[in-house]
Amino acid sequence: MNATDSKERATGEHEHTKIEQLFDVYISNGIHVFLSLLAALVFVAAVIATFDVIVRDFPKLWHPANEYDVLHTVLQKVLLVAITAELGLLLLYHRTTAAVEVVIFVIARRLVAAEITGLDLLLGAVALAGLIVIRFYYLPRVSE
Repeated sequence: MNATDSKERATGEHEHTKIEQLFDVYISNGIHVFLSLLAALVFVAAVIATFDVIVRDFPKLWHPANEYDVLHTVLQKVLLVAITAELGLLLLYHRTTAAVEVVIFVIARRLVAAEITGLDLLLGAVALAGLIVIRFYYLPRVSE
């Protein structure tokens, strides 16, 4: 047994070959670039959807025909844009808080659906409250 073998056993680490180091650097950088491009595409989709909601849906709120249905549609679309934006953040930063916030927005969007049952509403409200408690009390605060 030589000195490097005893070092590996003591620390649990071994030295990587040059080819392993090159693959590690280039593959991980490639993955980061790919995820950044996906996040940029998701952000562009969120911007387009926001513009669509503002231009097409908000003016319908001032028509006296059926404001409740229009408001319901606007809320659904706004929450979908929020989900898209949070998903972009999740792809960029890989934070647990971003994942929890995506799920919070998904549950909130489901809660404003027209076809929701009373049991779904109760379970969704409990899940939403639980995630909010987890987000604010158990996940680390990130300075922004």
